Amino acid sequence: MDNSVHIRFQAPDRSYLALLKKGISQIAIQAGFQQQRLSEIDLIVAEMASNLIKHAGGGNLLVRHFQSSTQSGLELISIDSGPGMTDAAKMSKDGVSTTSTLGHGLGSINRLADQTQIYSLKGWGTILLARIFLAPKLAHTPERSAGFEFRSLLVAKPGETMCGDGCYLKMTPSHIKLFLGDGLGHGPEAHLAVQTAINSFRLCPDHRPVDIIRSIHRSVTKTRGLVGSVIVYDVANQQWNWCGVGNISTRLSGLMASKNFLSYNGIIGMNLPATMNDHTLPFERGQLLIMCSDGLQSRWDHTKYPQIHRYDLTILAAALYKDYSRQTDDTSLFVGRAHGDHGGIN
Repeated sequence: MDNSVHIRFQAPDRSYLALLKKGISQIAIQAGFQQQRLSEIDLIVAEMASNLIKHAGGGNLLVRHFQSSTQSGLELISIDSGPGMTDAAKMSKDGVSTTSTLGHGLGSINRLADQTQIYSLKGWGTILLARIFLAPKLAHTPERSAGFEFRSLLVAKPGETMCGDGCYLKMTPSHIKLFLGDGLGHGPEAHLAVQTAINSFRLCPDHRPVDIIRSIHRSVTKTRGLVGSVIVYDVANQQWNWCGVGNISTRLSGLMASKNFLSYNGIIGMNLPATMNDHTLPFERGQLLIMCSDGLQSRWDHTKYPQIHRYDLTILAAALYKDYSRQTDDTSLFVGRAHGDHGGIN
């Protein structure tokens, strides 16, 4: 799973287009793209921004250089609250348009990008996901581990250049370990706190979430502190174990059981409860795991999006960001889905 930060670009009108294209081009250059591919990325960005402005009255583009175990490249997510579409697949074809334009925009994006998906609801808006790979000839599949698929979305508070939220996935033969943290406040000091915690999480040999959180606590005492949540999948026992401190929301949903995990009060690095216990829930095929910081409003609901489970998990993360992001703090979302039978390897 990639845990890099998405850079947010606003596209309220055409006056922002040149600045937006320049900023995204710089990210693409840093990612290692060569001139021909840079020109194609420029066209993709122009079409995405044009669609936002012409059809939705403006919107946002979230952009990051991603790196997974199988691929690296550029990820672009267009988000708007425009009129939406009843048949997004039809509108993605060349020559089809909701306005008097030629209708080549979405078709061009489909041709130039290596991976695209569009999710749209009438009266709600549209999310368009595009990925451009550095090595497009290599097969690319979602990041999966022991039958699980994982995606993340991290966005700094508007006006900040560094994100104080962070997440990390760690795999061992017997466990899958996930961490999401939110450094107190925002900016460089919050970023330092959460990155110190991630480094501790990465090196910690413990398997119990309580022990992992205590280990992180000891390592971040010289930072401003953070809140965080750790969830561990135990392959042998086919169960989830969880513990969290502070206002990180963790929800595990399945057909047989769903649970919202309630965190302990405290601040990692400052004050932990004297007594903490792990909470457990059995594994179930098709389970959906969502973790998020308080950059998202507390009453978020992932069930209100028809058929969204058929899409890349990034679409779901972007939909929750669109509807529930406070825009007054860093925002982080971690989304995972269980595919395998009883934790078997896919």
